Amino acid sequence: MAAQTRLSHVDGLAGELIVGGYQLKELAGRVSFEEAAHLLWRGALPSRDELKILNKEIAGLRALPEETMHVVRAAAKAPPIDALRMACATMSLDLKQPDDISPAADMQAAKVLAARFPTVVAAHARLSAGKEPIAPRTDLPLAANFLYMIHGKEPDPIAARAVDTYWVTVIDHGMNASTFTARVIASTRSDMVSAVTGAIGALKGPLHGGAPGPVLDMLKDIKSGDRAEAWVRNELAAGRRIMGFGHRVYKVRDPRAEVLSSVADKMSSAALDNRKLFELARAAEQTILKVLDEVKPGRNLRTNVEFFTALVLQALGLEPRSFVATFACGRVAGWCAHVIEQHSEDHLIRPQSEYIGPRGLKIGGE
Repeated sequence: MAAQTRLSHVDGLAGELIVGGYQLKELAGRVSFEEAAHLLWRGALPSRDELKILNKEIAGLRALPEETMHVVRAAAKAPPIDALRMACATMSLDLKQPDDISPAADMQAAKVLAARFPTVVAAHARLSAGKEPIAPRTDLPLAANFLYMIHGKEPDPIAARAVDTYWVTVIDHGMNASTFTARVIASTRSDMVSAVTGAIGALKGPLHGGAPGPVLDMLKDIKSGDRAEAWVRNELAAGRRIMGFGHRVYKVRDPRAEVLSSVADKMSSAALDNRKLFELARAAEQTILKVLDEVKPGRNLRTNVEFFTALVLQALGLEPRSFVATFACGRVAGWCAHVIEQHSEDHLIRPQSEYIGPRGLKIGGE
């Protein structure tokens, strides 16, 4: 048991995700990302006045310092998650006391990181496409402003709500690898920015951050619902993984997939191509689940969060290479909450290891 936490709980057998005391379905689509962040950081949903203050504070912190923007520009050709990691490390430069781990300092750093992650991802997306970054606006909510900085126009309310719902859905998820990384770093009394930078490094790995982009490639290969069974059987026979299915914890359908399926359904109504892709995805999902149950009985390989994440983010006009970095824009609030919690406990995480190497070796000689 690595830690005790009030932040989130994952029940893989029941398919439940509790965030700050609420079932995910109670929060996603019903509260904003800023409200969910307040829930994790402060332990309760904000009052109307508290939310107004928090929204204003985060809006005022969105612009990137010159040093951070310089790094984003230098990393224009790098993968977005690498650019975010590098940019994150610079965000302590304009904190008054970057090594301060007091509750007040942690809260301020959390607001800075949550405010600036979307700005970094949006700026990098435009620079990668040969365009100039767009300065953030302070009159839009965080999710709507993210899409504005990506596309250069105020987003459709449905699209903005989709981003908001997505970020709330992925805001925290138990003691996953990146969250554990952040807590280990924080447990040494290191600072918030260092801990979150480390968390990004853990998220980058495909066994954790996943690969929602290849879900789109899979659907393009399948082409139509009547081809799904032959396609999945061929992939399994070749020993390849079926993207968007299976989870280390969930033995039933990932509750986040349930939420994002509904979001993808609403998003797909706005464009014919998106609707066709969504209908293909739903048909392919049912076929894939049937074949997985037959070919891999007892493995309980169910739909995970990656499957519908891909549909939502592509419908928003985001490039697949930006998907993991966009995920980090939601998860950062959870990382920060865990750092705050770990600092308050002030306990060094020092697990044991089992030595399996040789013993009794001696240096050769007379």
